Amino acid sequence: MRDVRHFKVDADNDGQRLDRWIKANVPDLSYGLAQKLMRKGQIRVEGKRAKPDMRLTEGQDIRIPMPDAKEIAVKKQTEKKRKLSQGDIDFIRSLVIFDDGDVIALNKPAGLAVQGGTKTRRHVDGMLEGLKNKNGVVPRLVHRLDKDTSGVLLLARSAEAARKLGEAFKGRGVKKIYWTIVSPAPEMLQGTIRAAIAKGQGGRKEKMLVDDEHGKSAVTEYAVLESAGKQAAFVAFWPRTGRTHQIRVHAQLMGSPIIGDGKYKSDRPEHEKEYEHIPPEADFERLGLAKRLHLHARRIILPHPLRKSVLDISAPLPSELVKSWKTLGFSPNNKDNPFEHMD
Repeated sequence: MRDVRHFKVDADNDGQRLDRWIKANVPDLSYGLAQKLMRKGQIRVEGKRAKPDMRLTEGQDIRIPMPDAKEIAVKKQTEKKRKLSQGDIDFIRSLVIFDDGDVIALNKPAGLAVQGGTKTRRHVDGMLEGLKNKNGVVPRLVHRLDKDTSGVLLLARSAEAARKLGEAFKGRGVKKIYWTIVSPAPEMLQGTIRAAIAKGQGGRKEKMLVDDEHGKSAVTEYAVLESAGKQAAFVAFWPRTGRTHQIRVHAQLMGSPIIGDGKYKSDRPEHEKEYEHIPPEADFERLGLAKRLHLHARRIILPHPLRKSVLDISAPLPSELVKSWKTLGFSPNNKDNPFEHMD
């Protein structure tokens, strides 16, 4: 008989996929065994069968039958045999933009997942071995970025640093500034978007929706840094809360969805002549734009977990986004921080 354990989903993991949550929080359960248990209905969320891609909600109970000592030993032996390729080691090291011995910051490219899933074999979590220090300690993930979002991703080099960084993220002691290009340009140059967000139901489970009755509170500050007439604008976003797809949902809500976002695109009728915009199905190459979601985690500011200082780390725009910025006449090295004096 397996030892059955129960776990509670905390706020920091709200919206995370079940398989990725297991990978991060139940290290003794191998990926293969977790998949097998889910197929057989032995892993349950709130007492119900759960699929690997199920999105978790804060406070949910997860029931997991744990492997016995023999299964754990086999898993560890398998991990010892698995080696990271030199190409992946060189690649993950090339992403480092900051490393002070306690905290590492990567400039994650779009298209690279932070953690693995059913069909995701190459991801940041699987390459962390390539960033181990001279003592062989492998860094840990402390937060996430969506696969299609590029930019600053923090790692901790110790358990203590990971714990304190985790507390900072949970306590909202972190300011994350995102750069985007939206289309059309917002009517107001600066503002605050307050709209609760909930996970879609039925066939819309992978999409978040504005739902003031059942959703969770979500607040986003935004400011237009530069504009190209009414057609597009370079906008900075600061999400005060950390809901799944928050910036994308709120950008859509204010009528200025992010360029390249096919999931949260405008619902305004295409026949409106005064509606100048760049639709997600446009020929991006012909327009001189990157064929990707134009969302970049530009900057992160938070207290250092182990020192009496402040971490303030910026990730340069990747080359494909620099192209888009220049095509529309925007500065890819803009120094403005419209939220500098906002708490």
